[in-house]
Amino acid sequence: MDGWWYRNIVEPGKLPLLLALVAFVGCFVVTRTITRLIRAGRGPFRNITTGDVHIHHVVPGVFLMLVGGFWAVAAGRHSVGSMCAAVLFGLGAGLVLDEFALILHLDDVYWSEQGRKSVEVVVLTAALVVLVLTGFSPLGVNELTADERHDRVAFALNTALNCGFALIALAKGKLRLALIGMVVPFVALVGAVRLARPGSAWARRFYRRRPRARARAGLRAFRHDRRWSGPRRRLQDLIGGRPDPVGPRRPPRR
Repeated sequence: MDGWWYRNIVEPGKLPLLLALVAFVGCFVVTRTITRLIRAGRGPFRNITTGDVHIHHVVPGVFLMLVGGFWAVAAGRHSVGSMCAAVLFGLGAGLVLDEFALILHLDDVYWSEQGRKSVEVVVLTAALVVLVLTGFSPLGVNELTADERHDRVAFALNTALNCGFALIALAKGKLRLALIGMVVPFVALVGAVRLARPGSAWARRFYRRRPRARARAGLRAFRHDRRWSGPRRRLQDLIGGRPDPVGPRRPPRR
């Protein structure tokens, strides 16, 4: 066990990344627990306010990310300082991404349907970091041998090809496959060769005069969402809490 730990974590310099991941996940879990207790009116926790201003936890998260990021740049790769910086960065990232939906919508959507995006981004980020820790290299070039890595042409072509697949998958509206494909080879290829999702940049550009392709893409997206939206929502509710129910809209005054 000690040999594996040194060979795969310590020697490659992945210990700061592991500490950042643990701090990131731990901070997210603690933050969601506290916010759910505040929402339920239990425990000693309360929202932090200054006058009429509600101080969201994304604010200290940004400061922690800045301090941890600059500290990591200044510290050595294997120093104690880099490990402390990694913990600060992980804590800050956990606070910031827990309110990713707030940043995206520029509105307090924490307990709304839009707030589910925060949980999804946190889970996806943690999954990508775990993949890197377990040996997958960013840009999907971990399958190259040592001799192939010395061949800069082959290395550049492999990287460009994998990035091209990821960009096509992103243009087709397949964000998850594009991000994971940047780490795991050939995953982005699946998203690149399949039909684009309706409303994506690819569909608007290339399906404009192809009604059959638009119909097939819409049917495939409908079947995919019908199959996976329920389990995905239940998982998001389990991790981040169920959003507030949307009440009926009042008719406008005349």
